[in-house]
Amino acid sequence: MKRSVWVIFLSAALVVSGGGLLVFTAVGGFDQPEPDRPQRPTVASSNRTATAGSATKYVFPVAGCRADASQSHHDYPASDIFAAKGCKFVSPVDGRVDEVTLVDTWDQKTNVGRDRGGLSVSVVGVDGVRYYGSHLSAVEVEPGRVVRAGQTLGLTGKTGSAQGTPPHLHFGISWPTVAGHWWIRRGAVPPQAFLNAWHDGRQLSPVATVAKAKRSYGVDRACRSYC
Repeated sequence: MKRSVWVIFLSAALVVSGGGLLVFTAVGGFDQPEPDRPQRPTVASSNRTATAGSATKYVFPVAGCRADASQSHHDYPASDIFAAKGCKFVSPVDGRVDEVTLVDTWDQKTNVGRDRGGLSVSVVGVDGVRYYGSHLSAVEVEPGRVVRAGQTLGLTGKTGSAQGTPPHLHFGISWPTVAGHWWIRRGAVPPQAFLNAWHDGRQLSPVATVAKAKRSYGVDRACRSYC
């Protein structure tokens, strides 16, 4: 696989508003998008993890567009990063693609928890943390692929329960689980401090926070809230 060298120039402007949003602008150079791949009606996963290097690099997960990241989230820890449809959702870290959802099966009448994300991608980073993005309009990777920080995983959109909202990336941080544990995958640790740091170019790691949250969570038997 051809390796890409990424150079990202980031600038940020803080906008104080009643919606509690931190406004980000990301401008930079990116490699050319990969050719479109046929979409398959499946949810697949890979439990393998890429090998960690001597240092872990983190980047903001929306590239090439203005993005408004919520500083809070309903019911469970996550952030909704509002951006125009078609912006790049990029891997926040070197890692390996974990679970991928290629078909939007969400129905407003039933609002089943496992379907709310629509099209989605999760990556298990070299740091052992899982990063999840959903409501995508397109997916550009498959389970098991090794990815670099800043590499495109998909495009922002409004699939799943975002159909009635402006397009955005739902972004969650958690510990890895077996396939299908969507209630953990969607977000188990508040990501705001890490998003803010990565946007500013600071390499703040969520590893210790995620480990502490996992210990506090205890035995994982099923969804506990907003199921």
